[in-house]
Amino acid sequence: MPEAVIVSALRTPVGTARKGTLRDTDAYALAERVVRATADRLAGLGVEPDRIDDVMLAEGLYGGGVIARHAALTAGLTTVPGLAHNRHCAASLAAVQSAAASIRSGMDEVVIAGGVNSASTSPRYRFRQGEEWNEAWVPPTHPDRPDAPNMDMSITVGWNAAVAAGVSREEMDAWALRSHRNAIRAIDEGRFADEIVPVETPYGLFAVDEHPRRDTSLEKLAALKPLHPEIEGFSITAGNAAGGNDAATALAVVSDRLGLPALATVKAWASVGVDPADTGLAPIQAIPKALARAGLGTDDVGLYEINEAFAAMCVAVIRRLDLDPEKVNVNGSGCSLGHPVAATGGRMLVTLVHELRRTGGGIGVAGMCAGGGMGSAVVVEVPAP
Repeated sequence: MPEAVIVSALRTPVGTARKGTLRDTDAYALAERVVRATADRLAGLGVEPDRIDDVMLAEGLYGGGVIARHAALTAGLTTVPGLAHNRHCAASLAAVQSAAASIRSGMDEVVIAGGVNSASTSPRYRFRQGEEWNEAWVPPTHPDRPDAPNMDMSITVGWNAAVAAGVSREEMDAWALRSHRNAIRAIDEGRFADEIVPVETPYGLFAVDEHPRRDTSLEKLAALKPLHPEIEGFSITAGNAAGGNDAATALAVVSDRLGLPALATVKAWASVGVDPADTGLAPIQAIPKALARAGLGTDDVGLYEINEAFAAMCVAVIRRLDLDPEKVNVNGSGCSLGHPVAATGGRMLVTLVHELRRTGGGIGVAGMCAGGGMGSAVVVEVPAP
């Protein structure tokens, strides 16, 4: 079988939903930006648009349509079809997995895969019209239950994971602070320079992730009120949870038989289902499953990206898998960079590939939970420079 290799890995900066720089830039524009930039990268490698087999983009709760085809057309890729993916939070990981599978099977040779999320313009969120609030319908991720409400992930994902793994409020806040500090350091050191495609917005050129907070501290995080004070001991707050965000990402996944310079090889992947009440713990099963398929163990991994949907679930996964925290989210994650749901998995892979290249190569794993009791992981190998 041919190997599936990544030859381009790009993303937009991550915006803060509804009040950030991307608040008036919809998912179609975001998708077009990264797809066009990826097609340009491929053209620079000698792969013309008519050799691109497909565009596979994740989209979540955006009201239907196929944004991937829309982006292909607006990027000038008229002969390229499009495919919409949705595995909730892991949707853009699923897009990359599908691209790799199609290439390894020999059906395709060049696929652009990733995801896009515009929480600012999606019908998912409540919005104000005059003085009235209008409630947009949100498709549920799973049947509603008292122990796993399908519209409140702070309980289903965050709090349930905290209780199961004994994660304290202090540990959650400390991890969230670490996330912000890591993200700010990465921005200041220019670690994201090779992965970010700036976006033209009505407010100017947007080129730097805006969600991380430079001024946060343990004291400020500790002062935040829990989201559910009526639940005894509940310690999930807005500060130790991911934000609502806007972003897009695209990776060019191609056959190694084309002989193009590879940033990384997609070694293996896996997705799992768990009880919805255990959603936050799903990466505990997905990560080892993906590593086993690659013939590897946790000791072989140089870096992990584990999405911080909530700090509690990330700490719980690290604890249960006995991972070295210093290998996890070295450039921040959901609590700081944010969680643009349908784009997050792709963002994790993009950052993981570039960070491994910066630090000398090796094995990397991107793992995350996904709404409805799902988890997913991808294993990549980055060659030494």
